Amino acid sequence: MKGQVYLYDQAQKGLFKGMNPFMTLVSIFMVLGTVFLGVFYAEESAYWVAALRDWLTPFLEWYYVLLVAFLLFFMIWLGVGRYKNVRLGMEHERPEFTFFSWVTMLFAAGTGVGILFWSVAQPIMQFQNNPFLDLAASDADAAVIAMRLSFFHWGINGWAIFSFVGLALAYFSYRHNLPLTIRSVLYPLFGERVRGRLGDFVDLLAVFGTVFGIATTLGLGVQQLNAGLKEVFGFADSTGLQLTIISVIMFIATLSVASGLSRGVRLLSEMNFWMSIAAVLFILLLGPTQYLIGITIEATGDYIQNLLRMTFHTNVTHGSAWQAEWTVFFWGWWLAWSPFVGIFIAQISRGRTFREYVAGVLLVPTGITIVWIGLFGGTALYQELFTGGGVVEAVDKDIATALFATIAGMQLPDMATSIVSGLLIILLGTYLITSANAGTLVINTLLSGGDADPPVIHRILWGIFLALLTAVLLLAGGLETLQAMVIAAALPFSVVVIGMIIGLLRELRSERFSPRSGERVAPLAEPWVVAEELATEHTEEAEITSESTK
Repeated sequence: MKGQVYLYDQAQKGLFKGMNPFMTLVSIFMVLGTVFLGVFYAEESAYWVAALRDWLTPFLEWYYVLLVAFLLFFMIWLGVGRYKNVRLGMEHERPEFTFFSWVTMLFAAGTGVGILFWSVAQPIMQFQNNPFLDLAASDADAAVIAMRLSFFHWGINGWAIFSFVGLALAYFSYRHNLPLTIRSVLYPLFGERVRGRLGDFVDLLAVFGTVFGIATTLGLGVQQLNAGLKEVFGFADSTGLQLTIISVIMFIATLSVASGLSRGVRLLSEMNFWMSIAAVLFILLLGPTQYLIGITIEATGDYIQNLLRMTFHTNVTHGSAWQAEWTVFFWGWWLAWSPFVGIFIAQISRGRTFREYVAGVLLVPTGITIVWIGLFGGTALYQELFTGGGVVEAVDKDIATALFATIAGMQLPDMATSIVSGLLIILLGTYLITSANAGTLVINTLLSGGDADPPVIHRILWGIFLALLTAVLLLAGGLETLQAMVIAAALPFSVVVIGMIIGLLRELRSERFSPRSGERVAPLAEPWVVAEELATEHTEEAEITSESTK
């Protein structure tokens, strides 16, 4: 497979120059068809999407659980097992980005918008009801359990999905010179057939999941941004304002994507990171500091202790709808986003070893997420437990208001409340721009046959398409429709993920070892390798050594 990179069916002239014409046309019709149904058959579309979700739920309650659990253990094995020193690139290559820039881009594109939306809403909603809550538990215990479940849905399990897709793509692209698309990972299974319609179909599934994953995230972020503008500036909570916000966000994102990955996305990500630090320090220093530190530590321990139990929870008795509303939705969301985030992570991770990559992508964003949810969610729970509450009522009325209701409940001077709410509005807006920016680039990378620098005109076109699709999904039914669509969109791509696992394992058999200075270079053996095979390998090594010393 090694050699000159050959992009998949990229047109050399005409309207689709630089793109795969077949995939581009199919994708455009898919989006326009969804927009048509959402505009002219909004109620019917919402009904059928909800019905599809209800039909899939019993299957997904165990299928998604099993797949995500496998990916978690698989990634840990890749990071600490025999292949830990394999490099995402040639042996002489070193990472392009510093560790700081790398981590900020991981977090900004991976979970920035979602965690702003759910960091207060989810702990408050779990505080009221979840299947792990003992009826005899106190409110204080319920708060810890709510935090634990929030950590679970935003923690290491979800990042195992992102990290696997990113690692597989980077490995085949940078070590075997294949285009940076999903189909490349299936090369060991299908060979040259990935260059034909089979490969087009695989990448179209990735585009399908990515488009609806981004639209869901943008929809949630726009609803929250509307709530913030209402809180700070008194704007009405209206569909018209939300459509205006979508237009502005996508306009800025479409302009910024032309600046390229290294400059535009990196600068936005680093700005987001520093604004996030400022928001965290504000909550920590002016909020209930001792309680926030205590509940974050306790909930983290509770999360670690119960990780296996939660990972394999399948709601086998079907005693409640919690599993479908939370775990199935979140695993579907992570899977739908994984082509987008995976390609983005691969683009910024060239030169890192499996060990560096797995440690960075699994642990660092998870740690940042725990701190963020611990402080923001902990502040909301403190208000409910000790200061008369108000956040529960706000969340039950409108989930998008959770974050700003918490800031208002801190009972700070009006000027301070306005300042921090304004900061969060800016932070949310920049996270939306970053996600839309990177998402537009990734969609075009897939549709251009793996070109990391697709034509600007098509980036602009897909910025418009994403804005239209997000607007239509909001009009068709709001949050429920967004959640149902992302769950359905993730299912076909999950089958591709299984194929990617097999393809990566097959190709890794050629990686006997990857030496690093000062480390053992003899190949490590798996426990199931028979003694005779090991003896043969060691005999061959001894003969080679003897010949070289003569």
